[in-house]
Amino acid sequence: TRCRIYAPVGAHRDLLAYLVRRLLENGANSSFVNQIVDEDVTPEEIAVDPFIAAEDAVSWVAPAADLFAPERPNSTGFDLSYEPHLEQIYAARAPFAAHQWSATSRLAREATSGPEMLIHNPAKPDDLVGTAQLASPEQISAALEAAAPWAASAEERARVLNATADLFEAHFGEIFALLAREAGKTLNDCVGELREAVDFLRYYASRANDEVPIGTFSCISPWNFPLAIFTGQISAALAAGNAVLAKPSEQTPLIAALATRLMHEAGVPRSALQLVLGAGDVGAALTSDARIGGVAFTGSTETAQIIRASMAKHLAPDAPLLAETGGLNAMIVDSTALPEQAVTAIIESAFQSAGQRCSALRCLYVQEDVADSLQTMLIGAMRELTVANPWDLSCDIGPLIDAKAQAQISDYVSVAQQQGRVLFQLDTPEQGYFMAPTLIALNSIAELEREVFGPILHIVRFKAQEFDQIIDDINATGYGLTFGLQTRIDDRVQHVSERIQAGNLYVNRNQIGAIVGSQPFGGAGLSGTGPKAGGPLYLSRFRKIEARAATGTFENEMLIADLKHAIKTTAHAPQRASEVLPGPTGELNQLSQHARAPFLCMGPGKEAAEGQAKSVRALGGRAVVATGTIDAAQLSTLKGISGVLYWGAPTEARAIATALSARDGAILPLITGMPNAGYVLEEKHLCVDTTAAGGNAALLAQSAPAPK
Repeated sequence: TRCRIYAPVGAHRDLLAYLVRRLLENGANSSFVNQIVDEDVTPEEIAVDPFIAAEDAVSWVAPAADLFAPERPNSTGFDLSYEPHLEQIYAARAPFAAHQWSATSRLAREATSGPEMLIHNPAKPDDLVGTAQLASPEQISAALEAAAPWAASAEERARVLNATADLFEAHFGEIFALLAREAGKTLNDCVGELREAVDFLRYYASRANDEVPIGTFSCISPWNFPLAIFTGQISAALAAGNAVLAKPSEQTPLIAALATRLMHEAGVPRSALQLVLGAGDVGAALTSDARIGGVAFTGSTETAQIIRASMAKHLAPDAPLLAETGGLNAMIVDSTALPEQAVTAIIESAFQSAGQRCSALRCLYVQEDVADSLQTMLIGAMRELTVANPWDLSCDIGPLIDAKAQAQISDYVSVAQQQGRVLFQLDTPEQGYFMAPTLIALNSIAELEREVFGPILHIVRFKAQEFDQIIDDINATGYGLTFGLQTRIDDRVQHVSERIQAGNLYVNRNQIGAIVGSQPFGGAGLSGTGPKAGGPLYLSRFRKIEARAATGTFENEMLIADLKHAIKTTAHAPQRASEVLPGPTGELNQLSQHARAPFLCMGPGKEAAEGQAKSVRALGGRAVVATGTIDAAQLSTLKGISGVLYWGAPTEARAIATALSARDGAILPLITGMPNAGYVLEEKHLCVDTTAAGGNAALLAQSAPAPK
């Protein structure tokens, strides 16, 4: 931080003068540190109250509330080590310690509801949190019929979304209680989740404009972030002016109902936002009706692929799917890493939220030179974790979401125990759906056949010369969500960030807890479609693209060998300029945009195909131009493309969309109009703890004038 140095007397003054000279030699700004050796500084200046001087000196440092000013206010935080904040939380939460909520679908048109479902506390299954009325087929039909895009001006939509954010913060006590009792959230996680939801509302509100919305969006959200992701999907769709049919997870309907009630109270029309409660059958209904214009989904890769196939069959061929899915997230710790710092990051990344984050660390690579000592330290840190009721402040690890999740992960650990690969496991409480943090040995991330969604950490030892092979192995999984690196070698950070195929790369810190507008979040490949949530391109997918139509034809059929060769030899586009995003002092947050794999431009006809390629390249993307007709069925197995542009007849477009939906691997879009940057560019975020390698010298070199 910026500081003034006040001179002591005697020998200490000489020592301090020496240290100041060293600071100057290493690039510190002299206006901040030279007063001790400046004879022109008067005694009165030296004697000024340092707190008053500090206020004048650090005017360039934004207070927490103004971190994102003037765009929006930052969300309110709570310091859980500060007793007045804890007392405030306890008082606001207390009335809901035994409260029972009742939720039902909130529709714009009345219809008879379906069966009732009981919601129990996963940490205390005998604690009835509330009841939820599941949506009936009549209610689903009524919701589809009544949905209407939000016709208000961009200014009015922004005002209402900001008012919703204020209501969320005002109801923090009830929200914290519900998150703990319904979703098993620790108090620390409750604070983070509320802040993320508020940030989403304000971030997307600041980007609302009067471009044409797509129409009606189905927003399908998970139980692991039942407020934040639920709110993020909805607020983006609403900011763009769409109507929303929101289906939360069947495990967490109560917090969704509360959030929806507050949105309606703030002024979101019922026709623009309807809550439809239910299980997978409701989600299927909301992704297979032609009245749906697009889908936002967060969940498993397998479910996302099922949704994509249903959309290709029933929705418009170019209906967008924004999917954020899971990951086999890895972290590498090399021999230069600070062990204490690395272990802290590992514990947080692997075990916070009971490992039930899509961004959580699943596979830890440790250089063999330091593996023994780091593993000993890691197990020691694991012993200090408290697995308990998340209502209590002392809880570090809460429960899994339900009995099914507990049984699946317990079976997985049992197999590892039989194989002698369990290195350490804490004790598990007898009551509740708990799974204690567990450390399991692996030889390679390639041995992980699926994402284990719980507090299970796999550890692999590696030799220094195997570094690049490890990156290849991680990339070969096909997932690309988060990645962590612990090192004090700057060149290694550069090398890894260029090679690793992950949407979010974290250096010398944990790899969870992305901040809206500071660390836009989302992966690639099997980990999602992009654009990044909480990033500058996200809203573009909720708005209509400029329509195009072409009636040309090709004179010949393009041979598959020629097509594959064209894809393989497409020139790489240069990286677009990266952007440093706002964030806390001592942390670098850098968002860069890269060209995706080539878009296949299928015309129809040479003129249309070349026009499509020109539009893609103008945005910084890559394109392959079809030189003949291409059988749609070939697209189901064609490698090396990131999507298709086609401006022809709807029947052919439907065939292309169906073929793309049948592919294994990443979900690819069909674009029947003009593309935008959200389609052709892939975002990558790098977050670096700049203080971790021994200090942040850049903070000493700020060029603001010294206080007078």
